[in-house]
Amino acid sequence: MEPAVLGGKLASGLITPLLKKLFVPEGAGAGLVDRPVRLSHLVSFKGEKRTLTEKDVHKLADRLVARAVDSPGEAPFPPDEQTAVADALARRLLALGDLDMDDVQAVRLGHRELARQLAYGTPVPAGLSTDARYFLGNATEWACLQILEFFTRRSTFVARTLVEQTRAQAELIARVDELIARTPRPGTRDRAFERHYLSHVAERHNHITIYGIDLRDSPDRWPLEVAYLSLEATEEHPQSEEHPGARYDRQLPAEEALSTHDRVLLRGDAGSGKTTLVQWLAVTAARDGDRVPYVLSLRTLVRAGRLPSPAAFLTATDCPHSPPEGWTERVLTAGRGLILVDGLDEIPSADRHRTRDWLQALIRAFPGNRWLLTSRPTAVRTGWLASEGFRELTLAPMRRPEVRTFVQRWHKAAEAPEYEGPLLDSLHTKRDLARLATNPLMCGLICALHRERRGYLPTGRKELYDAALTMLLARRDRERGMGALEGAELGEEAQLEILQRLAYSLVLSGRTEMDVETAEGIVERCLPTVARQSDARTVLRDLLLRSGLLRQPAVGVVDFVHRTFQDYLGARYAVEEGHLDVLTSRADDSQWEDVIRMAVAHARPRERVVLLRQLLARDEPRLTLLALACLEHATALDPGVRAEVEERAAVLIPPRTREDAHTLAGAGPLVLELLPGPEGLTDEEARAVTITASVLGTAEPDGALAVLRRFRDHRSLDVRRQLAGTWDRFGTREYAVEILDHLPRDDLFVVCASPEHLDALRLMRPWHRLAICGSPTLGEIIDAVGDPGTVEVLKLERNETLSALDKLMAFRSLGGLWLKDCLYAGDLRRLSELPLTELTFNHISDPFGLRALRGLTRLALDQPFEGGHLHDHLPPDAPLEYLHLGRDTQASVGLSGLGEWPTLTTLSLDRLDAPLSVRDWREVKRLPALRNLVLSGSLDGYAVDAMPELPSVEHLRMPTQGGVREQLRTLASRLPALRTVTIKTYGRKVPLGLYAAVFATAEVSDDRL
Repeated sequence: MEPAVLGGKLASGLITPLLKKLFVPEGAGAGLVDRPVRLSHLVSFKGEKRTLTEKDVHKLADRLVARAVDSPGEAPFPPDEQTAVADALARRLLALGDLDMDDVQAVRLGHRELARQLAYGTPVPAGLSTDARYFLGNATEWACLQILEFFTRRSTFVARTLVEQTRAQAELIARVDELIARTPRPGTRDRAFERHYLSHVAERHNHITIYGIDLRDSPDRWPLEVAYLSLEATEEHPQSEEHPGARYDRQLPAEEALSTHDRVLLRGDAGSGKTTLVQWLAVTAARDGDRVPYVLSLRTLVRAGRLPSPAAFLTATDCPHSPPEGWTERVLTAGRGLILVDGLDEIPSADRHRTRDWLQALIRAFPGNRWLLTSRPTAVRTGWLASEGFRELTLAPMRRPEVRTFVQRWHKAAEAPEYEGPLLDSLHTKRDLARLATNPLMCGLICALHRERRGYLPTGRKELYDAALTMLLARRDRERGMGALEGAELGEEAQLEILQRLAYSLVLSGRTEMDVETAEGIVERCLPTVARQSDARTVLRDLLLRSGLLRQPAVGVVDFVHRTFQDYLGARYAVEEGHLDVLTSRADDSQWEDVIRMAVAHARPRERVVLLRQLLARDEPRLTLLALACLEHATALDPGVRAEVEERAAVLIPPRTREDAHTLAGAGPLVLELLPGPEGLTDEEARAVTITASVLGTAEPDGALAVLRRFRDHRSLDVRRQLAGTWDRFGTREYAVEILDHLPRDDLFVVCASPEHLDALRLMRPWHRLAICGSPTLGEIIDAVGDPGTVEVLKLERNETLSALDKLMAFRSLGGLWLKDCLYAGDLRRLSELPLTELTFNHISDPFGLRALRGLTRLALDQPFEGGHLHDHLPPDAPLEYLHLGRDTQASVGLSGLGEWPTLTTLSLDRLDAPLSVRDWREVKRLPALRNLVLSGSLDGYAVDAMPELPSVEHLRMPTQGGVREQLRTLASRLPALRTVTIKTYGRKVPLGLYAAVFATAEVSDDRL
């Protein structure tokens, strides 16, 4: 309940009887003496006629505040502040006894000034919330208003000069009561609107279409909770901190994309579930209430012309609610927004530059919010928004378990359980069909066609689309029992003719939607050949209502339900009209890739030859791979042309780099048949081949496994790391038996990131190096390992069950231990019983016992200590050769005492919050054996000007440095014996000329593979 409303209810009826107790009753004859009576003599807790004590006044204040809190509605302030507010109000009421004025003067003073007089000597206690302060001020004014009213009713208050003032005071009371009853607290309108808006978002985006479920009187929209399938996104991830250049693809649930990073560019193929993920994130945020989601469809925004400012976000998305002025800006300024920008690939290339400018301006104006941008994989280059800190992820194709889950949910929703088992069998045994079931769109169509055809399924992609179009275009009247709608009856071919012309027009314009007027014009020109007796408006309306392919996402706009149908139908029309030159002239545009592939599928054999040879004539690697991808759709083709395409593609196979591998994988599973074995390949080529096969593993697991089996005995550590790091892409148990169990174990970790991984350890020979992610107990880990005595290095990451380390004693051969983000682990004393030589940890609960580990040669820690020096916390006399000091360690103890370990050959320093001091560098100077220096941040943080000459350092690693040429020269002068300089690029291309010029006597390289 609002405090103002409370005051209006209590002012006239309840406050007066309570406040009347503050004053002594009038005695006989009072007022006959013409001498003012001071307030100090009128109050009942002072003078000779005391009827209240100070304790009673406190009780009275408690009652006033309690009645306010107990009133119906919203509490005026947090409940835990009730005692403090009542105590403050009591002290103000007690201040009445200290005022040197009479009742007439008090009335003339007015209730607000009287309240200020009372508050002057009793300031607001420290620590009260804004709401509590607001209530206390109002309560004081209410009390003063009623006190003055009480004075005007005393028998001594009879002077005629005060009659009019009394009337004015009564009028003032009524008006103030009404005013405070109507005045809302600050922020009330924002909170009320936000509740309505979040409810609107949760309702609007809580339904999705499952294709084909509406075949027989079933709804085509299903609750998001039932239909949503958690997919995975892929990111490149470093293998380890010691080897940042060694990277592998790592997957995480797509809905967690924003959990560890505030800005994400999410790529995904057509039908991969990008828009559904946007809906899921919006609904989840709206229900949780921790973020305010804004779902912005770029194709709608670009069509409107000018991209919207925050104030126009809701208008641009057709939200029916009108926010308070400035509401969106206040949400974004507070960093509470979740901005979901969908469909970067669905706008023309010319509009993407201004879209990026628009995004950059918003991000810089409103930092602290979360941003998700979706796009097809090739719509924009890698690093398109890297300057704004966007993390790039790619939606992974559906794996077998996800396809199974989708099929099961689809048939449950469609109430067709009898078709579930046969379809799952077909997906497992039919290679071509399994290759198509890689995203929710295609899975939905396959499920619908399988049920529609009573278990019969087409085999090729073109046949699948042909069958899907027949299902969508020809089924409506027969299956729904509906008569013809208004207008002429159109057959399947007539509908296809109109639809493919609409699709081709969109393909040519580079857009995915058009105005209704434009669409009607296209239909009008088509009508003489398909439906002479109808008008364009009626035909277009019938297609929107009945075809299942067209929709009207907003007033005055038409588009296809999915871009895949637009590309397929546009390609069909281009081939029919003989526009082969148009197709190949647009091959450089990534938006035309699927159109060209589908054109090859529609073309006759001679036309396929023309298309493929024109692609090859451009002599560009990407177009050669596009030609290779087209072979999948060329069921009949001149053998010579097929051989020419494969021969030209052989120049690109084997791939040489990670980038080559991902590009090659884009040509599809056919690549698996062309990938060589390890014989004759360099280590880099062998690693790139395994990356290609790994990426294709989700689409073609059997073929990918056949390739990877050839490399399982490879001796290259990078190849073996890639094989171990791609476990998640395949069936856990199958991959463990077929690949992991055969890998040479030297210096290789296997990462167990799930209970299934941990369980699969029992199927393999012992692993000497284990990395366990998640929170299994040490007992569960020991049980899975079988013989913990065979484990030599153990990495535990994000384990929330780990506290006492006693059970680690079972790992009797343990020489290396990592405790990464194991926040509850502590007391390292027992570790001294193990043969540990290497220890890495960060932010454990208690580092006590570290000094007892005197056998360590390698130590890496990021742990705050309670002051002192390094030698107060690190093991004395330990023969340390490698030492990494994290930011928190350096911030708490600096480098003081570092010289106590003269055996150090490698020193690694994390980024710093404060520059190193001269004293810190002196400690480094005391290390006679120091050969390797690793810096992880900008040179500004290391104060290289204060750095002494370090003649023993021969090798330097550091990240790229921008605009610090003078600091680089200073650093070079301090390290006169440098032989190598390695620049940590984190996968980016960096010109090394600057560094080579500065470090003239050293060999300069980067760590990018």
